[in-house]
This record gives sequence, C-alpha cells and structure tokens, in this order.
Amino acid sequence: MSFTKIPKLRIGDLEAHIPIIQGGMAVGISLSGLASAVANEGGIGVIAATGIGMLEPDFSRNFTEANKRALRNEIKKAREMTTGIIGVNVLVALSDFDDLVRVAVEEGADAVFLGAGLPLRISKTSLLDRPGNGTTKVVPVVSSARAANVIFQYWRKNYNHVPDAVVVEGPLAGGHLGFNKEQISNPDHTLEKILPEVVSVIKPYEQHFGKSIPVIAAGGIYTGADIHNFIQLGAQGVQMGTRFVGTHECDASIGFKQAYVKCKKEDLVIIDSPVGLPGRAIQNKFLEEVSAGVKKPFKCPWKCLKTCDVENTPYCIGVALTNAKKGNFRNGFAFAGANAYRTDNIISVKELIETLLEEYERAASARLPLASLRLPSVKNSI
Repeated sequence: MSFTKIPKLRIGDLEAHIPIIQGGMAVGISLSGLASAVANEGGIGVIAATGIGMLEPDFSRNFTEANKRALRNEIKKAREMTTGIIGVNVLVALSDFDDLVRVAVEEGADAVFLGAGLPLRISKTSLLDRPGNGTTKVVPVVSSARAANVIFQYWRKNYNHVPDAVVVEGPLAGGHLGFNKEQISNPDHTLEKILPEVVSVIKPYEQHFGKSIPVIAAGGIYTGADIHNFIQLGAQGVQMGTRFVGTHECDASIGFKQAYVKCKKEDLVIIDSPVGLPGRAIQNKFLEEVSAGVKKPFKCPWKCLKTCDVENTPYCIGVALTNAKKGNFRNGFAFAGANAYRTDNIISVKELIETLLEEYERAASARLPLASLRLPSVKNSI
C-alpha cells in the first residue's frame, strides 16, 4: 500500500502512517477486532470503553470490575493482533471514568480519547503522572473552540501541561452530540466552520509549550475526498466511525451492520437521549414507541452515566444499545452518523482504507491547494 500523497498523523512521538482515527463506538461496536484491523492498515484503532463490560456474565452484579476486566482483555487482545497504534475512548460522564482511564494507561494504550464532557479535574495518578508505559497521549473531544479553550486554559493553569491533540466533532456525527437541537442544523455550527476556529485557539498553546498539538476533524467524514477537504481546512487528521461499521472486522453483529446497509437517509433521526443529550440514530419501532410515550421497564443496579435520570428515564440506553449490538432491534436501536445511509455493503477494513486512499489521491490531484485560506482570528489569551 502506498502512503505517498496522504500525510502522516503525528501525536507527540506517535506516528500513524495514515491520518485516520477509527472512532470509538460504544457498547461493543468497536473492540479489539476492529481496532486492531485499523491499526494494521496504518491508522489508529480505538476501543470504546463505555458499556464494554455489558457482555460479561457478572456485569449486573459487579459493574465496575466487569468493565475494568473487559477493557483489560480487549486491549490485550488488540496487542496480540497488531503492533500498530491502539487508543481507548472513555466518556467523561461515566461514573467509573477514572477507573477505566487508569486501566487504559496501565495496559499501555497509546492514546485515550475523552468525550461527553470536559476533562478538567483529571486524576493525577491516572493521566498526568502517566503510570504504566508512560507514553499514553491525552486527546479530548470537543464540539467548539470555546470548549477547547476551557480545557487547555484549565490544564495550563492547574497542571502546567496541556493535552497532546484534540478531536473536534461536528453535528453530523452519530450517537450523542455536543450540540442542542437548534445548533445541529445551524450553518454556523458546521464542522467546516468550527474546525478552523479550534485550530486558531490551539495555536497559542503550541507556541507556549513548544510542541505540535494536532487538531483532528470528526463528524460526517465519509470519503477520501472529505479527508482531503478537512486537511486543507487545517486538520492534521480525521476521525471516522460510521464508515467502519460496514466492515467485516467491526465487532457488532451482522444484524447491526445490516441496519446500516438497509437504512435510508430519512431513517436517520435526532432523538432525545435519556442522558440529557440529543443523539443521531436509525429510526425503528423501538424509538417510535418511546417517542409515543411507551416506557420500557428496567432495573438499574448501577448508574453508569452521571447525567442519567434513572427515576424518570423511559428506558435504559445501555441495555438498548447492548441489544442492538447483538442485532435485537425489537428491544434496542442503533446510533449512526448522518452518512450511514450511504453504506451499501460490508467490506474488509483493508478494502475500505484502500478506497479512502484512492479517493484522497484523486481529490488531491484534482484540486488546487487552498494556499490563500486564512484561519479566522479568535481572541484567546493563555
């Protein structure tokens, strides 16, 4: 495989041959199988920690330990299948956030991607002292330049340290979104608008700390031409989730993958998640019933997300997503990005990466560099 035209992605001393991060898709969609396959092709494979223990036999009785055990096992399995770069996605809103981050670092994850909240009060023993292999990179996921600046200012002031990279996720992403419903369709909140603003906000921190802090674009990126476009806009890499669901190596059931293949554009809807955020999902009978006011009975022996209103929520999102991962859509639903309807068949990760690289090279050959592009001026004091 040739990597002659597409740039490499460098995060500190990590170097990915291709600037593609496979997005962490929770509750068993991206585990060691998918992550290792992406890493073997030169990208960064990501294991999602959220709900990872739900398939463990003692999960309902021993939530924290089941999650930790499952995450350790998946990282170890990935290491057996690849020598490439493996990351772990951990949601800040998780009740066992610190435990899962510590496991990721102890097991030598190359990077942790921190979304669903601002990672401000980071446990000193989990990330800042870098136990384990001592090289785990910290990459927050944000949806605005303001959020990025809040994180970087706080880290600089309190830790004299800043994250190693940042993912900026636009409103076309799947799953929970960092936008309100009005912003999702607002042209002022497109990834094309937000990305250059985040790049500008990060520049002073690069200068102050004397290091490169790559900005990675995410949300709605589906083709190699999209990758080229966002690199031209200032990104040093991209994160893609939805596109990787349609691969043989994706850790979801074939039923889950077929939901992507069969869905139409109009099937992709914005829902009100029980955890207080809008989310993008594939419409089905389960969601129709919930929207009509049907309450799905459940017992919650733990509170996996800090923001979940257990007493009033109409269903358990963890259980619903676990059912969907298994292909049981009568009792669950699938999160998906805005371009999921473009998935028309299941291919290998190798075929997908080769297609993306070919598309990128065609786009690079056809378009003139955006040499005259000027990043917007964002007032920022560090």
